[in-house]
Amino acid sequence: MSGSKSSAPAAADEPLGLTVHSMPVPDAEARRRMVTGRWKMLAVLAVCAAPVVASYFTYFVIRPEGRTNYGDLISPSREAPAGLAARDLEGREAPLATLKGQWTLVVVAPSACDAACEQRLLWQRQIREALGREKDRVDKLWLVTDDAALRAPLRQALESPPPVRVLRVPADGLAAWLQPAAGQQLADHLYLVDPMGHWMMRWPVDVQPGRLKRDLERLLRASAFWDQPGR
Repeated sequence: MSGSKSSAPAAADEPLGLTVHSMPVPDAEARRRMVTGRWKMLAVLAVCAAPVVASYFTYFVIRPEGRTNYGDLISPSREAPAGLAARDLEGREAPLATLKGQWTLVVVAPSACDAACEQRLLWQRQIREALGREKDRVDKLWLVTDDAALRAPLRQALESPPPVRVLRVPADGLAAWLQPAAGQQLADHLYLVDPMGHWMMRWPVDVQPGRLKRDLERLLRASAFWDQPGR
C-alpha cells in the first residue's frame, strides 16, 4: 500500500511538455510576388508625387535667368500695400486681397482710356481667350486711376462676357505697388499678379501678344498642381 501511494506524487511532479511548431517559411514564388508588389506600390507613389516635385523644382531650383522670359520678372514679387484702397464702379470697397486665388492680367489707365488703353484691354481679352481650356485660371482687371465716369459704350463692352473687373485705385497709392520700366508711364504696360496676390511680371510697352501668351502658358504649366480654375 505504501509503495503505491509513493508513486503517485512522482507522476504529478513531472514537468509539462510543450511542443513548439516553427512558422511556415514562404516559398520562392511567394517571396517573388511580395517583392514585386512592393516595387509596384513604390512606382505608383512616385508617379503621384512627380507633378509636385516638378513644380517645386521649376520654382525653387531653376533660377529665372535659366529661362527665356519675354516679360520682366519682378524679383522679389510685390504684395499690394495693406493700406491701398480700391473701390468698384459703384463706390463699394473692394480690398485688393480679393485678387488672390487667380492669375490676374492687369491694365492700368485713367477712366478716359485712350486708343492705347483700348488696345491693351483688347489684348487682355484676346490673350486670355487664346489660352483655351486654361483661360479660367486667368482673370482680367482694369485699375482705373481717377474718379471720372467711364464712357457708356466702353463700360458696356467691358461688361460683355467674359467681363473685365474694374476697380478704382488712387494713382499715388498704386505707384507704391506697380512700377513702369525706366522712362515709361504706369499706364504703358500690362502687368501680371499671381494667385497669392503678388505682382510678379511686367510686359513691354509695344507688347507682342504671342510672346506674352507663351509666358502665361509656362506659368500655368508650372503651377498646375496648386492653382485650379476658379477662386
